[in-house]
Amino acid sequence: MRSDDDARLHRITGDAFEVPTAIGGRERPETDGTITWSSTGLLIVRLAAADKTGLGFAHTPSAALGIVRDVLWPATEGMDGRDTERIFWAMARAVRNIGWRGLCASAISAIDIAVHDLAARLAGVPLVQYLGGAHDTVPAYGSGGFTDYTDQELTEQLSSWAEHGLRAVKMKVGSDPGDDPRRVALARDTIGPHVELFVDANGAYERKQALHLANRFADLGVTWFEEPVSSDDRAGLTLLRDRMPAPLRLAAGEYAYTPADFRDLITDDCVDVLQADATRCGITGFRIAASLARAHDIPLSAHTAPALHASVAAAFDGTINVEYFHDHARIAGTFFDGVPGLRNGDLVPDRSSPGHGLELKEADARPYRVASFTRVTDSFATATAPARIHNN
Repeated sequence: MRSDDDARLHRITGDAFEVPTAIGGRERPETDGTITWSSTGLLIVRLAAADKTGLGFAHTPSAALGIVRDVLWPATEGMDGRDTERIFWAMARAVRNIGWRGLCASAISAIDIAVHDLAARLAGVPLVQYLGGAHDTVPAYGSGGFTDYTDQELTEQLSSWAEHGLRAVKMKVGSDPGDDPRRVALARDTIGPHVELFVDANGAYERKQALHLANRFADLGVTWFEEPVSSDDRAGLTLLRDRMPAPLRLAAGEYAYTPADFRDLITDDCVDVLQADATRCGITGFRIAASLARAHDIPLSAHTAPALHASVAAAFDGTINVEYFHDHARIAGTFFDGVPGLRNGDLVPDRSSPGHGLELKEADARPYRVASFTRVTDSFATATAPARIHNN
């Protein structure tokens, strides 16, 4: 047993929120190549050790809150908040019989992010530096262009990002494959020749269909084809990666929840660009993905959650960009103080204060809260105090 008990985790607060989707200030559903959604879930976890508190979050349904409360906190309570690796694998073991991928992974990630923020605050250094500090900034690309957008909505959104200095933008495809080449041509005409154009099918296409469209997209100047087929079809990803024309790069990895998922995408030659999302794989998983990608000379891209990934992605040498996702950028501005800014198309992580620099704006977040709990350990020699739970 350690003698420095002050760094032990002694308090956890979990909050679940639901935020309606919106464009131009108007609430409305959004659609990509495979699903439609009308709200985005947000899980926020705050952990305390000594006199510091770390904040972590994941974009996930409110059901993840129960996993944090009933499974993960009992597995990590009282552990030293600086032992990020030990805490991460303790959580992985705790979900063995209920399944790591999906909901459990997002719950693990929220805690893992909070632990890393806490550890950096305890050390008195910015999170980007705590993780390695490879870069001062990281390029961002605008991401949205949902398949339900009108032509006007599509062009206004993409052109606004280009006008604000983002050097690449991404649009969704796959809902209507027959119309996708027209929409992509419209996007290309809108942003001009000097801004890169990415497309994301979210696994909507069949293999031969994706290969046919890859050739059409390449002729229209597209340089990035994300999940042309489902990421569960690793053989299909490999086939398309081998046969798609240059300069198209195949990107996947947003649904990699465990370190083994990243390993398999790389060893099966599935990707030209590996994606990782710390709100799904944790900062620990992101670090593993970054190391695997670097060892195999594959570039790494951070998927969504730009407010967090500004610090995380900039910490690793092989990261090429962060997805500045419409929904998550909007939510971060509502929920957090300290959101990293954009400068000349790059995200700038906060190096002026310890941790990632994000703080919850309690009053602004409150209307979206659907459930919460707090659990406090009175002493490390006694049992945990009962959870205080309320639903709004």
